[in-house]
Amino acid sequence: MLRHEHNEVISRRNGHLGRCRAMSAATERPAVGFIGLGDQGLPMATAVAEAGFSLHAWARRPTSLDGLSGVPHVRHDDAEDMAAACDIVALCVSTDEDVLQLVTGGLLEGLRPGSVVVNHGTGVPGNAVRLTEVCAPHGVEVLDAPVSGGRPAAEARRLTTLVGGPQPVAERCGAVFASFSRHVVHLGGAGAGQTAKLFNNALLMMNQANISEIVELAAPLGLDPARMVEVLKLGSASSAALTLLNTMVTLENVEHPSGVEALDMELFDTAMRDVGVAAEAITARGLAGAHRLPELLRRLNP
Repeated sequence: MLRHEHNEVISRRNGHLGRCRAMSAATERPAVGFIGLGDQGLPMATAVAEAGFSLHAWARRPTSLDGLSGVPHVRHDDAEDMAAACDIVALCVSTDEDVLQLVTGGLLEGLRPGSVVVNHGTGVPGNAVRLTEVCAPHGVEVLDAPVSGGRPAAEARRLTTLVGGPQPVAERCGAVFASFSRHVVHLGGAGAGQTAKLFNNALLMMNQANISEIVELAAPLGLDPARMVEVLKLGSASSAALTLLNTMVTLENVEHPSGVEALDMELFDTAMRDVGVAAEAITARGLAGAHRLPELLRRLNP
């Protein structure tokens, strides 16, 4: 593993040096690059390093790398340099546009044929196919591998990773995914992981809409909504949508997940329209769950 004798971060400006070391290390364990050290990305990257992989990191805002303090890793000054040192580059950024810009704006210049780009963010299946097409002429493989579970699951290394792309490539990356996942499921070709993630998110939000309607009935019937929800969590009606309430999703932070969920439902709607599937009713129901989430939390915390 590349590290200072005191586990300090190493900065590599010489792409050739990084490339040679990555090639020699590839015979044992792949060198893994990581971009996107946010709410989920940081614990994921930490898990990769602590599983014994050589972790390389670059960030558009260098201060983002400070989260890896104390974690063995190699800090790079530009994306191309990092890519040259890696066999696998994982991206955990906000949008498909961010992913494509990063890949075409430097990563492809550094990646060797046979390297793998993995998109862990949530996006549209069609863009997963497009990214595959962009990388193919360079001999670079692509996986869409969005994750489910949020930061708590990432920190506990029990995410669910939903993988789309060539199965042999998914198998090559399996040990890396296992470092932060409880479940790793390969679902099919390019875009299959994104499709499954959008279905997952849509169902979560539809369930939130159901919960909101049930809770609205509680007060007129003389029931305490908060106590009723806690009872529902214990019974056969329990679901992730219920267990997240007043745990991961709270009155203090609810506006953020509500907004993110609404954006996810827009991605779902786009994905369904792209393939000519009529899913307007599901989109509407999911959006209702996303938009009603803040009011639901207020009812549970009067």
